[in-house]
Amino acid sequence: MDEKPEGHIDGIHKEDQGKPLEVEEMHSLNISKDDVNKLEEGNKEDKDDKHVEQGDRMNKDGDLDSKAQEEVNETTREDLAEEEQEPVFDGTEVPGMQANRSSSTRSLDPDPEEEGSVWPEKAVALKNFVKEKGAAVTSVLRRLSLKRDGVEQANVDVDKDTSDSAKLGEQAAMSPRTAERSAWNPLNYIKVSRDTDSESKAEQGKNIIEESLLPIATKGRIILYTRLGCRDCREARLFLQRKRLRYVEINIDVYPSRKLEIEKVSGSCAVPKVFLNEVLIGGLSELKGLDESGKLDEKIDFFISEAPSPEAPLPPLPGEDDVSDNGPVDELAVIVQKMKATIVVKDRLYKMRRFTNCFLGSEAVDFLSEDQYLEREEAVEFGQKLASEHFFRHVLDENLFEDGDHLYRFLDHDPTVSSQCHNIPRGIIELKPKPIAEIASRLRFLSYAIFEAYASEDGRHVDYRSIHGSEEFARYLRIVQELQRVKVQDMPREEKLAFFINLYNMMAIHAILAWGHPAGPLERRKLFGDFKYVVGGCTYSLSSIQNGILRGNQRPPYNLMKPFGVKDKRSQVALPYPEPLIHFALVCGTRSGPALQCYSPGNIDKELMDAARDFLRAGGLIVDLSGKVAYASKILKWYSVDFGKNEVEVLKHASNYLEPTDSEALLEIIADAQLKVIYQPYDWRLNC
Repeated sequence: MDEKPEGHIDGIHKEDQGKPLEVEEMHSLNISKDDVNKLEEGNKEDKDDKHVEQGDRMNKDGDLDSKAQEEVNETTREDLAEEEQEPVFDGTEVPGMQANRSSSTRSLDPDPEEEGSVWPEKAVALKNFVKEKGAAVTSVLRRLSLKRDGVEQANVDVDKDTSDSAKLGEQAAMSPRTAERSAWNPLNYIKVSRDTDSESKAEQGKNIIEESLLPIATKGRIILYTRLGCRDCREARLFLQRKRLRYVEINIDVYPSRKLEIEKVSGSCAVPKVFLNEVLIGGLSELKGLDESGKLDEKIDFFISEAPSPEAPLPPLPGEDDVSDNGPVDELAVIVQKMKATIVVKDRLYKMRRFTNCFLGSEAVDFLSEDQYLEREEAVEFGQKLASEHFFRHVLDENLFEDGDHLYRFLDHDPTVSSQCHNIPRGIIELKPKPIAEIASRLRFLSYAIFEAYASEDGRHVDYRSIHGSEEFARYLRIVQELQRVKVQDMPREEKLAFFINLYNMMAIHAILAWGHPAGPLERRKLFGDFKYVVGGCTYSLSSIQNGILRGNQRPPYNLMKPFGVKDKRSQVALPYPEPLIHFALVCGTRSGPALQCYSPGNIDKELMDAARDFLRAGGLIVDLSGKVAYASKILKWYSVDFGKNEVEVLKHASNYLEPTDSEALLEIIADAQLKVIYQPYDWRLNC
């Protein structure tokens, strides 16, 4: 536009018609809250203006009701937010992101004091500009100008969102934490299909799952018996998936009691074994033989319409073969439960600050003296033992436990624990804590079974929907509750590496299933920083595990502070120095991340080196010898301090895990100082 319309609407440039309006362009219009309000009021006052084209006149029936107005405001914010440029993010917002977001969340309520008579002309100029920008921008500004068709559409959207909100309300009733994030719901971003064609369609805005890729709807039930590390079992899974048959997998290593079941029916405990309802089909060779002869389709047709009989094998039952709830009751936990019901727990003031749900040390000493028949000094020692077992702690960590006016708080009463930690749903468990090595072993075994059953063979794709409804995941949730009061300070390096890597990967899956896949930087920040577990009496987020424990308490990218302070008890658990190869093992559910696999303490260093080779050779570092260009993953950029002091050292470090010929060529180019490094865009989409 050669001339500026009245009102100094600057920065408008002509572009190809049909392109969406970028956030930067909206800012360049200098459209403020007041301007939008004036536009609304100006259009209302100018409803009879001759300059307004036919069909664009304002609605004479009055203003929208409050519900419709809220819908217009909300849809406007969504349309503008869609055009935000997403900054690089690994748990930390890029400076300036919040400022950009604030522009799309402004109120659209009119300000009568700033209404002006010049706004009809501004509206006309802005409308003409919208025509040049295309239909996408027209729909946005139609809501702003409250045209007749915009009002009608708003009413339709209100009705639609009302029904949607009712569904969200049902989900919120099931999970209070999910209710706080009603705009970010579990499984919203998890796709059923992994087909590359459907993925490309999704990128083009066609979120349609082809009917041919969906599982066949059946009344019957398929039971697949497997075991860990079985090649034929893996092929049997793929065979059923290609046939679009939904099945329930029973791993006889996870459920050892089921060995007797298949041995009784088939005379052997060899796997795989496939049951269609109560009918034993056999193993992989029998499946393929029936398929080649055409008889399998006949059985499937009958199976589709026939419900399973009582003689058919049952899916895994809740708690089947699970030892998480087994073990002796902790006598100290029983005393603490009685202590909770006896002493006064309330909000109190301490050192000019208000602390919630706490009690006085003197009150605890009074209770222990009376309940355990102890002298006051002995009661203090007993209280110190309870505190050392992580039942409660000082609100400011000033001491372990003392008599007097010091304030203490039970572990499950801590605000962070009660609101952000997801492995303490029913308070402190009363079983005596098991050794961390035993819990880590069971966690590793179960993770291996989950990855083998619900992840692709290369570990790049995860079937989140199947994990969500599996008994294996329910058992995992019971296992992580045992971490509340374990001792983790004295774990050897190898055990600590394997334990926290496996815990991180399963915790990320849990976070995605509980909160949904994060759609943008702010949601990623919440997922990395606000989804936590209680481990050994302390709270750990995904970020604190990665940067605090495994990186030796190093600052995360784009952060100025270390995860753990000097007096933080978690710093005693942190590794003494960063482990750079953990970046090729930690999987946070993104497509540009490494492959998902399980790690063992006895072979952790070799497994990490293999993970680095797999990641870098599969596209994490691509060397163009002719152009002398290296295309590197942004993981090498974000965590470059772990690999070397500068970019050259980082590339030299990474070259150790490339193919020998590629490594030699890369080192030669680096030596000639002719290498150009380009960092690949990071794909934050879900690895489903």
